[in-house]
Amino acid sequence: MEAGPGKLRLMPSHIDTSRRTSDFRTFFAALASGQLGTHIGHVALPLVAVLALGASPGQVGILATLSTAAFLLIGLPAGAWVDRMRHRRVLIVADLSRAVLLATVPAAWARGVLTLEQLYVVVALSGCATVFFDVGSQSVLPHLVADKGLIRANTTVTGLQAAGNVAGGAAGGGLVALITAPLAVACTAVLHLVSALCLTGIRPGPAPHRDGPRAPLRTQVAQGMRHVFQHSELRALALSASLSNLGIQIINTLLPVLFAQELHLSPAMLGLYWAVGGVGILLGARCARPLAARTGYGRALSLTGPCVAPAALLIPFIDRGLWLWAAGAGWLLMTFKVGVDNVLGITLRQRLTPAPLLGRMNATFRFMLSGALTVASALSGLMGEFAGVRFALWVGAACLMLAFLPVFLSQIRARRDLPEQVKADRADTAAAPDHMQPTAKG
Repeated sequence: MEAGPGKLRLMPSHIDTSRRTSDFRTFFAALASGQLGTHIGHVALPLVAVLALGASPGQVGILATLSTAAFLLIGLPAGAWVDRMRHRRVLIVADLSRAVLLATVPAAWARGVLTLEQLYVVVALSGCATVFFDVGSQSVLPHLVADKGLIRANTTVTGLQAAGNVAGGAAGGGLVALITAPLAVACTAVLHLVSALCLTGIRPGPAPHRDGPRAPLRTQVAQGMRHVFQHSELRALALSASLSNLGIQIINTLLPVLFAQELHLSPAMLGLYWAVGGVGILLGARCARPLAARTGYGRALSLTGPCVAPAALLIPFIDRGLWLWAAGAGWLLMTFKVGVDNVLGITLRQRLTPAPLLGRMNATFRFMLSGALTVASALSGLMGEFAGVRFALWVGAACLMLAFLPVFLSQIRARRDLPEQVKADRADTAAAPDHMQPTAKG
């Protein structure tokens, strides 16, 4: 649109940029509220089990397993479902579902009828909603920012997640100490409700792309899996991140038991320890772009791991006094690597994936990464029950030490820059494309 002489000339590109900026800010506000609630819940829910219901290490392991089991059960088809729906609607419904489910915990506790079985159901169903929210949020981001701003947007989102970890961990521990664990869960429910309300301010995205008859769900799921597993760089990213998640969750599952029952440390101290991990992620996210600019994209992704891997050995020595600080330092360094990987790895996989496959690619990654969390939670509970908490911590530390190897041994190490965004071809949206080829390597 053009104005008369002497007046502002507003071009469509300016309009689009302004709308993208406004939508991203609204999306960021929603994520901020949701992330804070999520991390408060990470501290409060296991402490409800331990402090209010007297759960054993094995029962805490079951609770952690159920919180991520949905990614194994519906993670892969969720990607195809998300690709068929408007992403904003998926995010809003997921947040509202989590708010309602979590609100039942303090309600039942106030009436004196809260049971471990109810807690299991709540975390399992909340996990189903989280599947759709996580897949949808990573799929909607490329539509909210221009291609050149994608790495900056991922840095911002990863930094937000880390800040949520810091604030949520500290707030979660503090709230549990101040108002009890069930009421801290009520705060989590409110924050998810606020997130849902914020998301209503984002413009609805484009309708799902259709070119001819829609492929069967099984075929669409297979497309996403082939895209990830037949591409050497995507496969390496998935394997490294899964092994890292395995180690982190083995450790985190039993920390509430270790802090509360063995070390007799307060919930606030547990929240502070987890907050240190958020600081590490935040620092890694902030350093990711400068590292990539200085050393090359691939080297920044592949060389951070071997530099910090030995720090994982400090974590199993966690104890009162000096060893608490030493283990915290090891945790800080390991989560620094997670922050670097989150920014650079997520941006790379978004660039290597055409838009019609983003949901299924993200679902495949979430299936592997959160599947690793589920397996780790179950293993951690079993090891804690039959071999001891310290043994489980050593197994988790070993996984963290080896997590860098798939990326370090892959072609990612030789990549200097990000590739151009991969364009979709007809194989991405055809009715039954069992012949789709892996994406070309940059």
